[in-house]
Amino acid sequence: MATKFQIRAAHTADTITVYQAYDPAIGVPAARDGRFPAAWKRDRMTWIKPSFLWMMYRCGWGTKEGQQTVLAVEISREGFDWALRNACLSHYVPDLHPDQATWKRQLRQAPARVQWDPERDLHLAPLPYRSLQLGLGGEASARYADEWIVGVDDVTPLAHEIHGLVRGGDSEGAARLMPEERAYPAGEELLGHLTA
Repeated sequence: MATKFQIRAAHTADTITVYQAYDPAIGVPAARDGRFPAAWKRDRMTWIKPSFLWMMYRCGWGTKEGQQTVLAVEISREGFDWALRNACLSHYVPDLHPDQATWKRQLRQAPARVQWDPERDLHLAPLPYRSLQLGLGGEASARYADEWIVGVDDVTPLAHEIHGLVRGGDSEGAARLMPEERAYPAGEELLGHLTA
């Protein structure tokens, strides 16, 4: 498996931390209660990202409309691994799929989907390796909300502090505040059908 598809994340023996950004109406009660409020739509695809900096790239350091509250969601590794095992790539890859019709059928049936996008550095410039985005829909979305979540933290202040240091030219100070992300133990069994 190419290392450019390696998952890097903050993780323990039992959990992995993923990031999402929401409007404060969703994000604030989620962080307060440790679960998503009733207004959170479980029938929609929800995307989780193990990379803090890719989340910063996506939400503009917590400044984009509807993404002002950045959440660090700690979930069970058991759940995360289940999602990977049951995921389908969000795009067709001839080396992985027999044909486009088969891929489309798999995509329709899969409760999760995977995209690999360029990882980002502190200045949000693309790096030569990939970062995982994991989309959860249907059964995966419900399991995420109801079974996998161990804790939810509002890390918006951290995002703003790191961004301030980056803007002020203190990349070393910003790097010291970054969550420690290391290689997640996802081998061929979890990623073989998602990398080529």
